[in-house]
Amino acid sequence: MSDRDFECQLRGFSLTTAEIMYRMPDFRGILQAYIWQDYDIAPKFPKLIKFLDFWSHNLDGPLASVRVAHAGIMRPIELRHVGHEWRLH
Repeated sequence: MSDRDFECQLRGFSLTTAEIMYRMPDFRGILQAYIWQDYDIAPKFPKLIKFLDFWSHNLDGPLASVRVAHAGIMRPIELRHVGHEWRLH
């Protein structure tokens, strides 16, 4: 993990993934998928909205659907006792 990613998480950003389905410019009946991933702030997702705005104004393939998932990576640590220990060499 880079320092930039860690700093984003400390400022409240979460890893956001968007599956963007769009229509092919020359064949409107064919859908294609594009995966976008970056750190963004839920639930407004300003970076994703900016990217989708750029897409709709500058690219020829019209958007069909966008599915968004996000996960806060930094959270309290979870420990549990497994009851076994293995040692190699």
